[in-house]
Amino acid sequence: MRRKHVVLLMLLASGQAAWAQEVGDTSRRQLDQVVVTATKYPVKQSQTGKVVIVVTHEELEKATGKPLGEVLSEQAGITVSGALNDPGTNQSIFIRGAGSGRALVLIDGIPLTDPTQTDNSFDINLIPVSMIERIEISKGAQSTLYGSDAIAGVVNIITIKSDIKKPFNGKASFSGGNYGTYNGNTQLYGKLDQKLTYNVRYNRDHSDGFAAATDTSTTQGHTPFEHNGYHGDLVAGNLAWNPVEPLMVKGFIQYSHYTVDIANGPFEDARDYTSASKELMAGGGFTYKLANTTINGNYLYSTSDRLLNRDSVFDQSYVHEHYSGKSQFAEIYASTRLGYGLTLLTGGDYRINSMNLNGVYGGYPETFKDTSVSQNSLYSSLLYTGDMGLSVELGGRLNTDSRFGSNYTYTFNPAWLIARNWKLYASVASAWKAPTLYQLYSAYGDPALQPEKSTTYEGGLQYNDNQLNLRGTYFHRNIRDGLGFNNFTYLYYNFDNEKGDGLEFEGKYKFNDNVSLSANYTWLHMKEKTQSHVSYDDTAYSYALRVPASTINFTLGLRPIPNLYVGITGHYESKRYDIGGYDPVTYNPLPDAVLDPFFIVNLYGEYKLCRWFKVFVDGRNVTNKHFNTVYGYNSIPAMWSGGATIEF
Repeated sequence: MRRKHVVLLMLLASGQAAWAQEVGDTSRRQLDQVVVTATKYPVKQSQTGKVVIVVTHEELEKATGKPLGEVLSEQAGITVSGALNDPGTNQSIFIRGAGSGRALVLIDGIPLTDPTQTDNSFDINLIPVSMIERIEISKGAQSTLYGSDAIAGVVNIITIKSDIKKPFNGKASFSGGNYGTYNGNTQLYGKLDQKLTYNVRYNRDHSDGFAAATDTSTTQGHTPFEHNGYHGDLVAGNLAWNPVEPLMVKGFIQYSHYTVDIANGPFEDARDYTSASKELMAGGGFTYKLANTTINGNYLYSTSDRLLNRDSVFDQSYVHEHYSGKSQFAEIYASTRLGYGLTLLTGGDYRINSMNLNGVYGGYPETFKDTSVSQNSLYSSLLYTGDMGLSVELGGRLNTDSRFGSNYTYTFNPAWLIARNWKLYASVASAWKAPTLYQLYSAYGDPALQPEKSTTYEGGLQYNDNQLNLRGTYFHRNIRDGLGFNNFTYLYYNFDNEKGDGLEFEGKYKFNDNVSLSANYTWLHMKEKTQSHVSYDDTAYSYALRVPASTINFTLGLRPIPNLYVGITGHYESKRYDIGGYDPVTYNPLPDAVLDPFFIVNLYGEYKLCRWFKVFVDGRNVTNKHFNTVYGYNSIPAMWSGGATIEF
């Protein structure tokens, strides 16, 4: 959206001032939902102009058979490349068409990064859905509050349980299905002496999988591609202690790992080729509440290890690469109610990442000496919420990078609550992304790379009452000096620019207590001026790789009797483009491949035998539709699972 469009939206909002006196109606159920990701402190959705999606605990309970990436892909404006592929596939979160590494993942509000990844993104395979209480997704540029990598938005994975009252609670669930798939998880949690809250949880996933790469051979006697299995475990714990009323101290630890068989590449099988990943996160923090000020502090220490291993009698096929990385993040911030509807947020953070590589690839040694980069930031945001329905947020952040020096990001975000049920909102915000250690210093890196910068304009309208919730948003994003990979020099580089326009429509309708319908539609139009995928010349593209122009999701929920719930989900994606690969004879790049549109149907059903015991069944792609979301790789066939949950 251009600046003039933002101004137009603000003028339209001001024209509705005569309606604003009716703001106090209690029917605004959805608009009064409290979120924390938009401002870093609790605020009602009606008081922020940011576009926030909340995936509730109830919705996650009905998604136990899905990976986290598929749950995210069902939300408006989000595509997760690899989410519909073989278990353990690398998953890249694209928010509003922005490429991999431009969506920042948070856990309980703390940024997660993995310096062993080429784009610094966190591997969401390491977080099973069963471990999550709720998810908040704040779309649009979020660098003012969350720093580097929040170009297109943030995904806040919230694991902390709220409103725990009893000293001892438990939950256990098990499911199994075709392709040798099973999942088991258990949790123990409670509150002791009204001061100490604890939560301990364990999860195990396993699948024999299916062939990751697409097999196109018709040769008689050809050995079929092997199935690519997956196995993962997670154990985690949280503690929160209130020694005195104003102070809460917390600590947490999480260890997760998985091993997956991988293919050699698009259309290529590989025997005895595995990838093993593990992550250790530990940290803590505090919250101290004064009369008008709340002070928060957080610290996170994490280690990442990835091992690629392929045993082969041929030197050119032997691979043994060990990537290891460390990250630390510390922040302190305070929110202060100043009076007159004003709340001031001020804070600062420090983060440092390091990574190294030791290994052998094709008989040749590979090393990446331990290298680190750090950032420190100061930020501030002022939020005004008036009695007449007007809210305005104005914020800025000063970043200082150990390699790239200082830069500044800003946010301006007005919203107006109109006639009890309508909210008009607009935003202009900037963001930035620093090159990763891999992009700078690996064999494919370039130390001369510069950070990419972006500006996002957006505006929209939301309506809500007791039965209906509708939201429509338009955005325009401009990325400058974007980070990309040159397919001819085999080096990372700064491409000229990328411009993206999009529309997002979301709706939920509750017919009655037994029937509900939710749906969303996303339209994207991307323009890139970058290095050609098939020649040495610069060129322009009117699409983004691996991102469909149109996406539709819907869920019909039915409760024919009180103890039975049935959900029918549909997911449609239009055609998309992907890198076409290389000619096997000349090794020259091939034109970009076009992947066909597809529509799949998922089913979910659960029956509560009693208050503490339920059985469920989950079906993904139940019509066994053949489709591809990544060129040269298979997507999921019909996958069924069933199980039971005990909760007390």
